[in-house]
This record gives sequence, C-alpha cells and structure tokens, in this order.
Amino acid sequence: MHQTAVLGTAMQDARKFGWEFDETVKHNWETMKTAVNNYIGSLNWGYRVALRDKNVNYVNAYAEFIEPHKIKATNKRGKETFYTAAKFVLATGERPRYLGIPGDKEYCITSDDLFSLPHCPGKTLVIGASYVALECGGFLAGLGLDVTIMVRSILLRGFDQDMANRAGEHMEEHGVKFLRKYVPVKIEELEAGTPGKLKVTAKSTETDELIEGEYNTVLIAVGRDACTDKVGLDKAGVKVNPKNGKISVNDEEQTNVPHIYAIGDILDGKWELTPVAIQAGKLLARRLYGGSTLKCDYVNVPTTVFTPLEYGSCGLSEDRATELYGQDNLEVFHSLFWPLEFTVPGRDNNKCYAKIICNKLDNDRVIGFHYLGPNAGEVTQGFGVAMKCGATKEQLDSTIGIHPTCAEIFTTLDVTKSSGGDITQSGC
Repeated sequence: MHQTAVLGTAMQDARKFGWEFDETVKHNWETMKTAVNNYIGSLNWGYRVALRDKNVNYVNAYAEFIEPHKIKATNKRGKETFYTAAKFVLATGERPRYLGIPGDKEYCITSDDLFSLPHCPGKTLVIGASYVALECGGFLAGLGLDVTIMVRSILLRGFDQDMANRAGEHMEEHGVKFLRKYVPVKIEELEAGTPGKLKVTAKSTETDELIEGEYNTVLIAVGRDACTDKVGLDKAGVKVNPKNGKISVNDEEQTNVPHIYAIGDILDGKWELTPVAIQAGKLLARRLYGGSTLKCDYVNVPTTVFTPLEYGSCGLSEDRATELYGQDNLEVFHSLFWPLEFTVPGRDNNKCYAKIICNKLDNDRVIGFHYLGPNAGEVTQGFGVAMKCGATKEQLDSTIGIHPTCAEIFTTLDVTKSSGGDITQSGC
C-alpha cells in the first residue's frame, strides 16, 4: 500500500520529466485491496506448502497449556486434542490494541482491518504515533485523502527522535495534519455508510480542553497487545510481565521454564519486527537440533519505517547512544542531501538526511546508522551488513561511492553535529 502512494508521487513527477497523460488519473481502492489480499493469500498458501514439504504437521487449533509438558488444542468445531512434548516454542504474536473508550470497538478500525476494508476510507483520523500509525497515515495521504494523525506525546517512541521529527515534518509539509497532545475520549456514529461519518471527542493532555472533529474513518494504531493471557502460561509456570503481558527470555530465547522458549513480538524489551522473529526462530531451531551456538543479535537490527519519506536505521539511536556512552565519547556525522530524482521535479530540496553515530572509544566504530530518504530499506539493508562486520568511520570514508545515488552520502560525511557546521547540499 505504501508502494501505491509512491507510484502516485511518481506520476506527479513524471510530468516534469516530459510524460504527458490525461489529467483525470484516479485511484481505485477496490482494485488495490483485491490485489493486496490476493498476494497475502498466496503467501499464506506458500507457507502451508512449505510446512508440508518439510513434513511439519500443521494443526489449525487454539492451544493452551494444561501442564508444563502438555497442551490442549481446540479446533473451530470444538474438538479437543492433547499433545505432549519435551520442548515448546511460544510464538503467539500480538493483536491491535483498542482504546477502552466509548465507541472504539463499535466504530473504529485497526491497521489489520485496513488491508481488507471494502471501501475507500475517505477523510481519516489516525490515532497513535507508532510506525504503523505514520505508515498508514502517510500512504492514505498519498492517495489524496484528507488525513489527520492524533498524537498523545512523541512520534515513533523507541526510534531516534531527531529522525522521527524530521519524518513527521515532511509529512506535515505534504498535507498530513497532526493533532498533538490530544487523546480521544469518545467516538460516536453520526451516519452509517461506506464510509459513514463519525464524531470524535478528544481531550488535551495538558489542559481540560475538549475538541470535536468529524471523520469518515477512525483508524486506531496505538500499539498491540501480546497474545499470552489465554494460553495457560500460569499452568506451565512461565513468568509474564503483568504490565504488558510480555515474556522475559535469556540470550537463547529461553523462558524461566527451561524447556519452554519464546520468540517474536511477545518478548519483553525486544524488537516487534517479523524478520527478527524469523531470525530468532531459525537460530533457535539450529541451536536446539543442529548443534549451532549462534544467537540472535537484537542490537544491530536494520529496519525501515515506510513513511512517505522513508526512514531506515540500524543500531543505536542518538538518544540511546548518548545514554550508554556519554556525549563526549560520541561523534555524530550528518548531512542533508537532495536525491537526483527529486531535482527535476524540484521537490524536497535538502529534506533527506543521513546520520551516523560513532564511538570514539572504539576506533570511531559506527554504532548507529540513520537514513531519511527514498528506498530506505534497500539502503539500510546493505549498511546493516557493514555494521555486523564492525564498520568504522574510516572504512566508510575509504569506500568509493556509487554516483549519483543516495547511499553514497555515507562515504562523504565530514560535518559533525558538535561543530555546528552547515549541512545543506547543492547539486547531486
């Protein structure tokens, strides 16, 4: 869906490159929704086939522990089957969290619902400031919809705040409205329909002020809850954080019960990212049954937030690095840049941004990589490998850049934050 919005921007740029086409270009939500769901269906079928090919017995049932080494699985017809095992792996994931206010479950949708929504959502309020909130708000705005994002406190909690604010500023400059320091207290239906019309009442987090707004769709993206409360973990003796339902594990994904392991979003203090869960699961299987000793690295995790101007990162945020090493022991190199593909359309001049955080106590080793610009996932993935190999600032400087690309900016960074030098760029 992000790609849908990217293509819309590309069509606007295309006219500046000489392409001529009818002004009545429009987007068909039904076509996009059907294509996306067909692809998701093919992925799910592919996983089923892969399990069968590996002789894995797939059981479509709800499982819960009844003893430390025994589970009960109940299928959709209510039939119960019991299984015992020497070892168990918990990978139950999470589900979208609701707000617990009048009207939220009756009238709002979540990001899970958006992918199969049968109609264009129209004027939309996105509640939340997570990467899911910004991604959904960004792509809906990219379709030309009226989008407002209601933010309780900060954008992208847990990510580098300098980068998060830059991504948010770009969204605002391109039409996304932000309602900051507000939380919803009530959702009411004014009109039924596809879409209908909803009234949202929100309260300031700083005063007693109440505001109201009307929207066609309200999308809740305030995080997800771990699916650990109804799987009998108490009967197995697995300890769960009572505040968030998440599970603490050691560096081998082992819970407090030695024969029970856990991976994925339900881990306390770990990344909520699908590739992380996949990697942890693969490495766990190899350690348990393949004689491997390799453990999952939860620090140098490359990831990308698919906001309209994409944000890729790997390693520590500037905030976290400062907390761990102290500002005096860090050197932060940074620069604005203007991608060549943006120059002819004349948009977003010096809005893209690159930053690396180096540990001066360790040969200027790169401990934080941050990129705001096009194709962030592709750029970040490669530098993620370099960071796994222990890349230093000197090694980046000695690497020949590919011109004219966005990624080459990391081979020419020479201005430090501490110097206060000018980081604007002219030309490609």
